Amino acid sequence: MSQRTERRGIHVDQSDLLCKKGCGYYGNAAWQGLCSKCWREEYQRVRQKQIQDDWALAEKLQREEEAAYASSHGVQTQSHSQSAAPHAGHASLGPFSKFEEKKTNEKTRKVTTVKKFFSPSSRTPPKKDNQEGKTTSPSVTRHASFETDQVSKDFVDFLKNLQKPGREIHKQCRAFIINMSSKKDLGADELSECVQDFYQNMSDRLMSHFKGSTDSVEQVMDQVEKYIMTRLYKSVFCPETTDDERKDLATQNRIRALHWVTIQMLCVSMDEEIPEVSENVVKAITDIIEMDSKRVPRDKLACITRCSKHIFSAIRITKKEPASADDFLPALIYIVLKANPPRLQSNIQYITRFCNPSRLMTGEDGYYFTNLCCAAAFIEKLDAQSLNLSPEEFERYMSGHASPRFSSSESDWPAAGSTPGLTTNPVLAQLSHNLELLSSLSSRQESLMEAAQSLQADLLSWPVSVQREVHDILEKYPLEILSCKVSAIDANNMDNDNLPPPLTPQVFTG
Repeated sequence: MSQRTERRGIHVDQSDLLCKKGCGYYGNAAWQGLCSKCWREEYQRVRQKQIQDDWALAEKLQREEEAAYASSHGVQTQSHSQSAAPHAGHASLGPFSKFEEKKTNEKTRKVTTVKKFFSPSSRTPPKKDNQEGKTTSPSVTRHASFETDQVSKDFVDFLKNLQKPGREIHKQCRAFIINMSSKKDLGADELSECVQDFYQNMSDRLMSHFKGSTDSVEQVMDQVEKYIMTRLYKSVFCPETTDDERKDLATQNRIRALHWVTIQMLCVSMDEEIPEVSENVVKAITDIIEMDSKRVPRDKLACITRCSKHIFSAIRITKKEPASADDFLPALIYIVLKANPPRLQSNIQYITRFCNPSRLMTGEDGYYFTNLCCAAAFIEKLDAQSLNLSPEEFERYMSGHASPRFSSSESDWPAAGSTPGLTTNPVLAQLSHNLELLSSLSSRQESLMEAAQSLQADLLSWPVSVQREVHDILEKYPLEILSCKVSAIDANNMDNDNLPPPLTPQVFTG
């Protein structure tokens, strides 16, 4: 037991949460430890290099094909080959030229789409886009739920306060949604790149319109994100082109296999026997589970933030002092293990890909989300050393052959006659207390059932006893009904002598 009391705990240096390029923003494991800004720059660099490599490879293959073609026809057909070479070259380079043209058009479209923002010339093209959208409206629009309709109505009401810029914002957002609905064959990274480009271009234009008012820009961008991601949620959350679903199942199975991990193994500074702490733990678990029911990345982040604040509150009540960052991460890991949130990896990836990058780079939302990513990564790599256990103990617990809650150590079991509050293992103490409550409830239930059965028997026997008593009384004192003859008051057998004389009429003359 002395070996287990010396726990090294779970510690993550705060510098490990920051971007690896040293820009000062929060990094993300999904972005190889980079922030969203540095990751996009790195992604664009790698993508551009890949395009250049593909171009070089295409040119190399073209030269080799032309050389092989020329050598196969010999010197006699050299003049004919030279005259036909431009046509052959154009024919073979056709597909690649189309690819380059498509890439250039895509880049030009991104620039011109937002360049039309706030400009009078943008009034006509959106109408054309809307007309095209009527024939190819996405299924999300045709089968919009009540929530989607309500979000659209709220978005329109919000933009009414902006007047002309609001109308342009609404047109650009609708055009972007229609454009995204036609890109179902793109991968998750490409979809994320399109959304992030739209955020960036929209934010830049809004910044110039509001003349550097960051609060106003963030307020508008929050509404834009809510409107766009609510409409695109079904097509971009956990897309089929990714392995998010497989990761979700692996994470859920991993957490189920770690059901035996106790709060002491993680060195969490929370005492669940305190009612206020237990209440905060329940609220934290509820918030992290509720994250999956939200559609907007900002709303999912809000659930993570509320969960984290409940954890800090529970630690503060337990320690009776402000909680530190070193106390937070082990407690967050414990909450995730207890909650086993549905589709945890899909929600993390969804927030990473489609959330407004400014929220993930700075602020408390970014800090709490980064810690959640660290907690998920820690759970995947959790081993015996992390819990200060021997490899043999860890394997027995993972296989289910043993459980730390039923350890054979004498100190883990409550002594005979001891109260639950004095046991060394709080889990066993709570278990013993619950068993005593169940035993008391069982005895009370038995007494209540006996009293109910006795009352039922009394109610059934009471009418019989009453009937029996009435019958005995009637037999003992039979009822005799005497007949009586009532005569008229002026009958002959009546004594009329005692009656007063009759009244005589008197006449009065006046």
